[in-house]
Amino acid sequence: MRRIWAVLPVLATMVATVAVATPAAATEDDVVARLRAVPGLTVLEEQPVPAPYRFFVLAYTQPVDHRRPSAGTFQQRITLLHRGPDRPTVLHTTGYGVPGQPFRAEPTRLVDGNQLSVEQRFFTPSRPEPADWSRLTVWQAATDHHRIVTALDSLYPAAWLSTGASKGGMTSVYHRRFYPSDVDGTIAYVAPQDVRNQEDSRYDRFFTTVGSDPACRAALDAVQVEALRRRAALVELYTAWAARNQRTFGIVGSADRAFEFMVNGTTWAFWQYGDESQCSAVPATTASDEAIMGWLDAVYGLDANTDQGTGQFVPYYYQAATELGYPYLKLPHLRRLQHYRGQDVAASYLPDPLQPRFRSRTIDDVDRWVRGSGRQLLFVYGENDPWGAEPFRPGRGTRDSLWFTAPGANHGASIEALAAGDAATATAAVQRWAGVAAPARRAAAPAAPYDPGLDDYQPALDRRVNR
Repeated sequence: MRRIWAVLPVLATMVATVAVATPAAATEDDVVARLRAVPGLTVLEEQPVPAPYRFFVLAYTQPVDHRRPSAGTFQQRITLLHRGPDRPTVLHTTGYGVPGQPFRAEPTRLVDGNQLSVEQRFFTPSRPEPADWSRLTVWQAATDHHRIVTALDSLYPAAWLSTGASKGGMTSVYHRRFYPSDVDGTIAYVAPQDVRNQEDSRYDRFFTTVGSDPACRAALDAVQVEALRRRAALVELYTAWAARNQRTFGIVGSADRAFEFMVNGTTWAFWQYGDESQCSAVPATTASDEAIMGWLDAVYGLDANTDQGTGQFVPYYYQAATELGYPYLKLPHLRRLQHYRGQDVAASYLPDPLQPRFRSRTIDDVDRWVRGSGRQLLFVYGENDPWGAEPFRPGRGTRDSLWFTAPGANHGASIEALAAGDAATATAAVQRWAGVAAPARRAAAPAAPYDPGLDDYQPALDRRVNR
């Protein structure tokens, strides 16, 4: 059983309140009573969900600055899929906002456990008011998660795991670096680790070899070139679309700049969420303006670089510009056609008042910890996912940890998508860490049956434009 580190001081104002709006609201039951007893926790809502689960939307009072708890607080949104106090608990870190509906992350199903899904600080509504953006750091967020585990550990005394995908996977590893004893194992999916932010040649090399069909790669390059050659006509279409849909470009700066950034990112977006079966849909260079624009919308999204699309991801771009790093592709085939070469960086997606300075020491420190001291870590990547070009890598000091690539998979890679032997090995590790390992005489298998209502829905992973 893990050792929980001493909890940070709890403010006197952190008291529990309950306002349950569900069919069970009239009944004071054990689950609600236990949640009510947690200092700082508010039960906002209970939603109906099939037995044996119960699903709650919660808010937890967090200090804006964990180093100065007296400097103010904010309410961090959490959801709880309750299975039972005797079951393992999975801390699901999104890295972004948290979905308001019940779902199971893959490890939750594998261990038939409870699941706490946590919204990243500064994503609305989990944002202090006024927002001191300097308090949006890797360490502050890790300490949010530490306080949540500490607060709820007595309610769920069995083993704990942590998990997340993409930025959520990064977040789960960051939490383990600063509070390694909080959980018994971490499963990080498709999580990049941009240790050297100024050196992104691995991404460039990835796009010269991804997939098995050189013709598909050539077609993707060609349609990017053609789109920029038709810049005037396509930007006119883009501007008309924005006017019809009440979209603006104040953050990125102009429709022209937003258009170029969209073209820059289409190949990344294609491989992040698509596969080679979609190569035949790449427009020919002779396609109409409308056909090319329609393809850009389908692959990247016309809304992505508007104020309305970008604004909700400002906390991500801030973190990318300050600590996480942000991939920059050289795109040599577009060099002579770009008007904003070198500007497709995280800071370009931030409002003018937020122009932070990048600090590499935090991610360097996390990388050293993974390689030198990491324990019970499972990394899963997709073979055709651009984010896997710069992954976390275990080192000589990493113990009881695994690293797998799912053949042909993209940014939705999972344990289930691994080769059969790798999937069995990964599943066995997850179940062992959770204390529900199958007997040695039979293969490990999911501890909970598949449920389309809980397992078909998954939180949206970050897109190429919201990396």
